[in-house]
Amino acid sequence: MNLETFVKKKEYLICVDSDGCAMDTMDIKHFRCFGPCMVEEWGLSEWEAPILERWNDINLYTMTRGINRFKGLAQILQEIDQTYRPIEDVQVLAEWAENSRELSNDALIRAIAENDSVILKKALSWSKKVNESINALPFEEKKPFEGVKEGLAFAHEYADVAIVSSANLQAVEEEWELYGLLDSVDILMAQNVGSKAYCIQEMLKKGYDPSKVLMTGDAPGDYDAAKKNGVFYYPILVRHEKESWDEFCETAVPHLLDGTYGGAYQEEKVKAFLDNLGGGAAGKE
Repeated sequence: MNLETFVKKKEYLICVDSDGCAMDTMDIKHFRCFGPCMVEEWGLSEWEAPILERWNDINLYTMTRGINRFKGLAQILQEIDQTYRPIEDVQVLAEWAENSRELSNDALIRAIAENDSVILKKALSWSKKVNESINALPFEEKKPFEGVKEGLAFAHEYADVAIVSSANLQAVEEEWELYGLLDSVDILMAQNVGSKAYCIQEMLKKGYDPSKVLMTGDAPGDYDAAKKNGVFYYPILVRHEKESWDEFCETAVPHLLDGTYGGAYQEEKVKAFLDNLGGGAAGKE
């Protein structure tokens, strides 16, 4: 399942994101790891409830769903600085998150070597604790959404299926293998390959007609990756995942196969996606 050696087998291609789309992992990671680790790192227990609610809004339930962890951290710490208590050096983190070409632990380590800032060190400490906390989550709590296995198996009858994820390769492979989902997958592309837009672009070079390619995802980044490559987008709606996967089989894949996905159906799906994340107006700009 390597991009360099992959060979197109079917006329259609269906790309599927992992976290929050196929795997019910986004909520648990934010509820149990990202938010609580931030409260602990910055000593925010006095305002824990409203801060965690706001963290989840930013990362799960609005148009910033799927935002990079450091961008999300910078945003909420700026809000905390204005609303609850001062956060030392908050602008340093905000500027780094806005301007750095790479947003990762390694990039943060390089930034700390240049700028011995308290907040950059705390951001790195937080990020490492988040990773440890995620790794400690029991595998049985990281399950696919209801309907995913059946949906992928149905899609695989008619299309090549590609995982297109920005998550860690090993984690994706282990989670999908555990639940027997890799049986319906032809290629796995994670963060080690490149951005989702890049992955779709490279798959199109294998000979697929863009009008026969569908990106299935749950976040604005998935929609943007589809748009950049001129392929169709099917949303898995947060809080409505089972219904979304049911419709994937019953309606979306058949539309793709008979050439009627574009036009009214695609517009309907994009509108439902944007409205569900409160971004309806943004979709009209």
